[in-house]
Amino acid sequence: MKVGIPKEITAEERRVAATPETVGKMIKKGFEVLVQSDAGEESFISNNDYEKAGATIRTNAASLYSEADIILKVQKPTQNKEEGKHEVQMAKEGSVVIAFLQPATNLDLIQQMSSKKISAFSMELIPRITRAQNMDALSSMANIAGYKSVIEAANAFSKFFPLLMTAAGTVTPAKVLILGAGVAGLQAIATAKRLGAVVQAFDTRPIVKEQVESLGADFIDMGVTHEEAQDSGGYAKELSKEFYQKEKEVIHKNVKNSDIIITTAQIPGKPAPLLITEEMVKDMKPGSVIVDLAVEQGGNCALSEVGKVVTKYGVTIIGKVNVPSLLSVHASQLYARNLANLLFHLFPKQDAILNLEDEITSSSLVTHEGKVRYPPT
Repeated sequence: MKVGIPKEITAEERRVAATPETVGKMIKKGFEVLVQSDAGEESFISNNDYEKAGATIRTNAASLYSEADIILKVQKPTQNKEEGKHEVQMAKEGSVVIAFLQPATNLDLIQQMSSKKISAFSMELIPRITRAQNMDALSSMANIAGYKSVIEAANAFSKFFPLLMTAAGTVTPAKVLILGAGVAGLQAIATAKRLGAVVQAFDTRPIVKEQVESLGADFIDMGVTHEEAQDSGGYAKELSKEFYQKEKEVIHKNVKNSDIIITTAQIPGKPAPLLITEEMVKDMKPGSVIVDLAVEQGGNCALSEVGKVVTKYGVTIIGKVNVPSLLSVHASQLYARNLANLLFHLFPKQDAILNLEDEITSSSLVTHEGKVRYPPT
């Protein structure tokens, strides 16, 4: 079977779906690997690096798609301006596509792939179970986003992070508030603590309290039960209107005293919850910073703008998109490993037939044999 690695064409995407490391592993498993010329350029991987690992370079997307039985991507298929064709149109009928497909918001794309009998797997849908941990690209990328969010905040902040005792007097540490203690939030806590800040964290799920405190942060407890706050997949659930009103009051109180806020709260398949209102931003100290990691899903802050850094009421609000791509080298390394692990699970042998009874396969499979399977059946 031939595996194709096209160059990513979505704006601001610097990652690539395979590295020389994973190319070597695929070849050892018996796959033939085709890589589009300069696919790894933004992650500082040359064509020569891929060739040394055993890959064959294809000069353009059309030739790669026409040959590949399996396409590994970062971003969902889209219109290729250079070729004048959509990537789905270029793909072989009955081929396999694995990428971040965002099926809930790209139903037309899903229908396109179904019409071409493509077996499409979405990396967002990998189940959070023990044996799928090494395929969990959401966690890998969230880890990077959490780290980078604090670095972005520190860069925009006009003060030190740590406590400093100097000849000219004492400098007090920055106060950082993390909203959402999933993978991104926990990494943000750890990074802010390493930089010397005083850190508080808020999450609706009480189960994360121990993790937050183990990293040296104070946990803001809302007093809800585990069953109320978290679904079977480990993600936050929607709660009552009364709860959200109480939540806003608690957040507002803590926002006033914070220098930096990192927001990471998201609900799979739904718009991100609004946690910071315009009124809260008005009450923040001038020079404060907000980094909204949920901006692409509607944002946790009412004033954040997609892809922009804005200043409102003296507060810098960072709404950068695709934050993991800013660290393209390590993001590509981790994502490529997640993809390769999923590929080897789906096709343990070259002639393997997809096992639709397997939880990992069935949960992440969006289209197959001309049928749309999303939501998972």
